[in-house]
Amino acid sequence: MMTLSDRIHAYYEALREEKPLAPFFAVEPRPAKFGIQERLYGHEEITRALAAQSRSTTDWHVESTDLVVGHRADVGWFTDEVEFGWLDTDEDEHYAFDSRWSGTLVRDDDVWRFVTMHVSIGYDFRSGRVDASD
Repeated sequence: MMTLSDRIHAYYEALREEKPLAPFFAVEPRPAKFGIQERLYGHEEITRALAAQSRSTTDWHVESTDLVVGHRADVGWFTDEVEFGWLDTDEDEHYAFDSRWSGTLVRDDDVWRFVTMHVSIGYDFRSGRVDASD
């Protein structure tokens, strides 16, 4: 069985390789995914949004820099600092961020699946600038 850390790294690898991401999310209990500009609720909505993302992005870079995990029985959690970026093929623009990821996973049939995922980027209130990577 894949460890919790292995499962999170597998998600990052699937993102880099542009593979389907919906199977990483639980169907029940109702999952939630919060991204930089999105709030998604339920497996169906997450699946639709991830499919749209796959159609309009490529060239993903995802680098975990400080993964911390924990679990009790069939519930796990994680935090990570992640350098990530992608090419938006609709706008022909590349994005890159230093970000924070966190979430909760449940073990379902011996497979860890996200029930919450939160991705955020820093914001400097003094300068009004987003903490984007160079």
